[in-house]
Amino acid sequence: MIVTSFPRVIPPKNNSTEKSDILNYFIQGVKQVGDIGNIHTGPSAIDTDVAVIQGWQHQRGKTAPHLQLRQDIIDRQLMRKKYVITADSNLFLYANASNHPHHYLRYSINGVFPTTGNYCDDVIDPNRWRQISVDCNIRLSDTMNKGKYILLCCQRNGGWSMGNMKVVDWIYSVCKEIRMHSDRPILIRAHPGDKRAHEYLKLTGLLATIPNLRISRFGTPLQTDLTKTWCVVNHNSSSIVGPIIQGYHAFITDPNRSQCKEVAHHDFSHIETPQKFDRERWLQRISMFHWKFDELKDGSAWRHMRNYCQ
Repeated sequence: MIVTSFPRVIPPKNNSTEKSDILNYFIQGVKQVGDIGNIHTGPSAIDTDVAVIQGWQHQRGKTAPHLQLRQDIIDRQLMRKKYVITADSNLFLYANASNHPHHYLRYSINGVFPTTGNYCDDVIDPNRWRQISVDCNIRLSDTMNKGKYILLCCQRNGGWSMGNMKVVDWIYSVCKEIRMHSDRPILIRAHPGDKRAHEYLKLTGLLATIPNLRISRFGTPLQTDLTKTWCVVNHNSSSIVGPIIQGYHAFITDPNRSQCKEVAHHDFSHIETPQKFDRERWLQRISMFHWKFDELKDGSAWRHMRNYCQ
């Protein structure tokens, strides 16, 4: 099998070596398994059985050369009924934001949502979760049944994972539905990477009509907000993974595109009487698509994903 990585999909102003290391180490592991591994440094897509890229393309029409190349690779591979493997952020980053020293990342084939990508997680090896638990110093906490706030963890305003929905519209819709079932105070937490959140996230307009609503001070650590939280609400991002592992009740509004679908409620009728979920089995599943750099190098990651590229 021929596996090719494409380093030119990396943003040209990237200052981190992690992105290029992904592509280099993956090919190193491919060769360890006995397959043909190439690093293609040209500006155009080429035919290959499996293309390995960093990042995914979520919106057509982007003009930057590295984004156009990324789109061309994806289109070419899918048209030929071949495969694209991509790396995305580690779902366990809440426990170690630097991702050092292991550099765990999540990998998928031909897409980055549960509805579009293959995460190679249909066969579970419990040893993977045990290993990640030790490497990342993560433990599953008992379910929390205290705290008074309903914490809304927002995503980036108009981002691709929100389907271009404005964050304020999402907050208003969610709060209106919550108020049908609970009068608990609601705390809004902006996405820490949304630099303009302080400009649009204010208790004015529609949000001013929601009773008992407040905004967390920008820059407040998540753990600070969690200390007074009853449950956490999110659309479909990884920000809710940490609270779920730490035992907080969870509600998601886009379950089909969330990796937390099986351990969170999908409607707010249960907000005062949330149920417990099998979080251990869920952690075992999501561990199946997290691999560290050493496992890229020695071929363990490719050996596992190879079974899904036949």
